[in-house]
Order: sequence, then structure tokens, then C-alpha cells
Amino acid sequence: MRAHTEGNSDAGVAVGRAAATVSGPAGAAALRTRGVRVRFGAGATLALPDIELEAGGRVLLAGPSGSGKSTLLHVSAGLIDPAQGVVEVDGVDIHRLRGAARDTFRGARIGMIFQTFQLLDGLSALENVLLALMFSPVPPREHDGRARALLDELGIARHGARPGQLSVGQQQRVAVARALACRPRLVLADEPTAALDPARAAAAMDLILGACHRHGAALLCTSHDPAMAHRFERRLDLPDLGEPERGERGRGGA
Repeated sequence: MRAHTEGNSDAGVAVGRAAATVSGPAGAAALRTRGVRVRFGAGATLALPDIELEAGGRVLLAGPSGSGKSTLLHVSAGLIDPAQGVVEVDGVDIHRLRGAARDTFRGARIGMIFQTFQLLDGLSALENVLLALMFSPVPPREHDGRARALLDELGIARHGARPGQLSVGQQQRVAVARALACRPRLVLADEPTAALDPARAAAAMDLILGACHRHGAALLCTSHDPAMAHRFERRLDLPDLGEPERGERGRGGA
């Protein structure tokens, strides 16, 4: 994987430099949303909350499935376009970026942790992390060292192991390393502990919070588990997240 990354270094550097040129004002919030509404189907819309998440901050979005938590994360990542409103990541309105520019910006500024991890089974732990670095502004000569350092920091000694050879907890650690690989300003975590028992869930959340803190990344995390709330600076509950209009509440997403 290392050779493949270096072989594409010119393309990766070019894309990474393009991402680096898109920047907001100094001291901008990691995430700022204002007046965001998402449309579903024929006319139903979901009003999402106004959020200001400062650099290094941590906010928990709490609520049951179907409340719109995942929708908010997807809008914040630029994966879903809102019908109206502004979503700024590091001072840049991500929805004003189009195509490859948005993808590149996302890869450089946003890390994502999924409930099912979404690691590539055919790649090793190291290669999964390296993949996240290929189109980042991190210089190619630093990719291998950064990926290995993150895996070591998170307790993954078997860099060459594939996901199927790792425990669920180890897979999650690889997913956290991948999310932090590009030195993101913002990490979005979607129900990262939903499949774990209470003891493992608490340990996993502490791992995620600690890693984000050490690397200076703000964290916006969804959970339906109220026991997680005390670990965060702020908690936004379902009633505060917005109400669907002219449609069923369940259409707002997870």
C-alpha cells in the first residue's frame, strides 16, 4: 500500500493543495449551522438545530432512532444538501463546494466514525488508514509514519492484520485512527457504541473522546444512550433537534 500511495503522490499532493486553498477565517468554529432545513419526499421538511461547535469541543446528539440525528451528521459532512440554511466547517460553507472540491475538503477537514466501522476487508489495518491519507494535504512522505503512529497510539500492534482478523474493539480503534489520519478539524461519530455492551461502550467512548482531544479535533457524536451524556460538554436532546413539517416524524432519518 505504501508503494501505491507514493506512486500516486503527484495526484495526491495536487488534490491536497487544492483542499488547503479552501479555508475560512482564522479562529472559525469547527462546525456552525444556521437555519438548516432538509426536505424529504414531496414537501416534508425537517428543521435542524443551530449549532456552534468550537475547536476541540464535544457535543452529544441524543435521541431515539428516527429522530434526525444521522441526517444532521450527513448534512454536516456535506453528504446531504439542505433545502435551505448554512453549514460551515472550519469557516467554509461546505454546501457551496461542488463535486471533487467538496470531496477533497471533506477528506482534509472532516473525520468520520461509523457504527459499522466500514473498514475495507481486503486491506490491512495500516492500508485502511493510509487510504484516508491519499488525498489529504498531509505530505506523502509522512503518510506511513503517521498511520503507524496512530495505530500504535490506539493499541493496534498488528498493522498488517485485516479487519476479519481483528476483534470488534480493535476494528473500532482502526476506524478511529482512520478518522484522525488527516488531522481533521471535525470528527463526526454516528452511534459508534450502539453494538457494544455497556462496559465496552463506555470504554470505546472514552477512547474516541481521548483521541479527539489529543489531536485537537472537535467531536459531534450521536447516541441513544443517555449514560454517555456526562462525557460531553453539551448534550442536545431530541426535542431540541427540530420538528418535521408537513410530514411524519420518522421520515427525518436515524
